[in-house]
Amino acid sequence: MDAELKSLQIDRGPRSSGQPSRWAVRWIIVGIAIFLLLGAWRLFSGKLDTAPVVDVQRVNAMSAASAPEGVVLNAAGYIVAAHRIEVAAKVIGKVKWIGVDKGDHVQEGQVIVRLEDDEYQAQLQQAKGQMANLEAKLAEALHGSRPEEVAQALANLDSAKADMDDAKLSIDRANKLRKEGLTPQQSVDDAQTRYDGAVHRVNSFQKTYELIKLGPRQEEIDSLRGQLEQAKGAVAYAETTLANTIIRAPVTGTILEREVEKGEFVTTSFVGDRGAKGYVVSLADLNDLEVELDIAQNDFAKLHSGQHGTVTTDAFPDRKYDGFIKEISPEANRQKATVQIKVKVTKPDEFLRPEMNASVAFVSDAKSDAALSPSAAARPVVIIPAAAVRDNAVFLLLDGKAVKRPVKVGAASSTGVRIEQGLNGGEDLISNPPADLKDGEKVRRKA
Repeated sequence: MDAELKSLQIDRGPRSSGQPSRWAVRWIIVGIAIFLLLGAWRLFSGKLDTAPVVDVQRVNAMSAASAPEGVVLNAAGYIVAAHRIEVAAKVIGKVKWIGVDKGDHVQEGQVIVRLEDDEYQAQLQQAKGQMANLEAKLAEALHGSRPEEVAQALANLDSAKADMDDAKLSIDRANKLRKEGLTPQQSVDDAQTRYDGAVHRVNSFQKTYELIKLGPRQEEIDSLRGQLEQAKGAVAYAETTLANTIIRAPVTGTILEREVEKGEFVTTSFVGDRGAKGYVVSLADLNDLEVELDIAQNDFAKLHSGQHGTVTTDAFPDRKYDGFIKEISPEANRQKATVQIKVKVTKPDEFLRPEMNASVAFVSDAKSDAALSPSAAARPVVIIPAAAVRDNAVFLLLDGKAVKRPVKVGAASSTGVRIEQGLNGGEDLISNPPADLKDGEKVRRKA
């Protein structure tokens, strides 16, 4: 039993099961980490040593005469009618008839609206009656007194003279009787009074007879003439007012808006959003269109009056129209920091509409300047891709390195941008340099 119990004791000595120790595991992990770090460092250092691959092209120079015409500025705006007219009435009244609608083509002088004219007809008739009255009075004054009027005045004078003679006889008789004491003094006084009155009547009829023979005074005739001219003016005014109830198209064009309907009231004074209308239609000549543009002040120096450009619209991008700068605003817009210009479309067609979005590509005058200046024509022209220019500089490939060179950029065209200074032709240009490319950095030419 003792021997068997001893065989059952637990062995507390070191075990040898074949598993690695803790320190061995640590050394294995450290070795793997070092191996990975060495691999990463080798890979990273290999990339650092690799020069970036770039596209390189040879810069070519051409004569100014064969250089393409460049675009100096692109601007967006709106097509507007050069002369939009809001046709208003010169008199107030209610619309009796309107004969046009939106989009109709009208000729100059064509009747478009008629207003009710009953009141104006009555005013004209009244003015004509007043003129006729004054014409009759003037004719009467010019013809002078009629023979019948002269004869009547003479008869009145003769009758007054006869009464005066009878009064004279009465006063002589009364004086004789008074001397004989046969009549009182009162009878003499009455006879004298009757005689004095007869004398005054004779004098009055004498003056009347002379005035009738002379006729009206020249001043009276002139006054009647003045009144007649005033009446003629009133008639002319009434006729004009009546004619103004018929509203005609002032120019040949197209109706853009119809503002009134039959029965609406038209006024010549200030109106609000509701109530009487201030004008009846708006029209414009669609053969006279312009593009209204707001040019930033930084780009304004690139443009000048008369400069040509190509006009396109968003609605019909494949249709192009020639235009030129017709108007430059004499003042700038302070809030927008812009200057407004208007480009006249040389030959508009039925595809162009006012208020359409439009873009204008302004071309440079370099080609025409070269034709005029022999020295400019002899100077070579260098055009490179627009992507090669970064911050007014380009990169050239020289001895395996990217060399940065400042340039002066000119007009842009469909083939690229024009370089005024900095390149002469024959250089190896990096056509599309990476964004992080630095001056002096090693690069490799793309195969």
